[in-house]
Amino acid sequence: RCHQRSVAMLDIPFPSFCAFLGSLGVLIVALVGTWCQHWRGGFSLDGGSRTFNWHPVLMVAGLVVLYGAAALVYRIPNTWSGPKLPWKLLHGGLALGAFVLTVLGLAAVFRFHNSNGTPNMYSLHSWMGLATVLLFSCQWAAGFGAFLLPWAPAWLRQLYKPIHVFFGSSILMLSVASCVSGINEKLFFSLKNGTTQYKLLPAEAVFANSLGMLILLFGVLVVGALARPSWKRLDSDSLDSRQVL
Repeated sequence: RCHQRSVAMLDIPFPSFCAFLGSLGVLIVALVGTWCQHWRGGFSLDGGSRTFNWHPVLMVAGLVVLYGAAALVYRIPNTWSGPKLPWKLLHGGLALGAFVLTVLGLAAVFRFHNSNGTPNMYSLHSWMGLATVLLFSCQWAAGFGAFLLPWAPAWLRQLYKPIHVFFGSSILMLSVASCVSGINEKLFFSLKNGTTQYKLLPAEAVFANSLGMLILLFGVLVVGALARPSWKRLDSDSLDSRQVL
């Protein structure tokens, strides 16, 4: 009985969880913007350091927050019955929006590097980030072909669905790892002088480290929601899932 009560207490309704997660996502993007505005000089398109500041904002907004929202579309109870096409379009549209923000974020960092003579793609963070974006691109294209094109056979959807789900969670965690490592790398590069060394933990380091922990929390909560049995779609993608309307 005690076990049943504890389980019931932890059984958070999905709408409440979704509202909390959405608020957390908005907070994270706002904190990234605050960090770049307050400590890193703001934003511009002149190719300088302020151009680089678009990179963390767009990558976190796209690869983490918007991608996480796309991943949770099929956990909404309204998607468990009725036509699937509107939800497929929402899921694909959110993922596409995340991809557009990601491409813009990559363009910002490449422009900054090229304008300042900095080599591209030399750090572990950059390798991990580019690998995540490439995997994300393949995931979106394969999902579009398997689930949105009307002539995709049902057996292909059945075969590809668990692969799509697995890589969806994997890409999100790779995105979180890339963003957190990017925050850490930026702090190492920026906090060097005697009064604001990273190891002395100045205010910027505390702020950015806390931001990284919130990003990690967001990713863990999304993956946890995807794994929660009671929030999964009741009908698996069986032969009747060939419907697209």
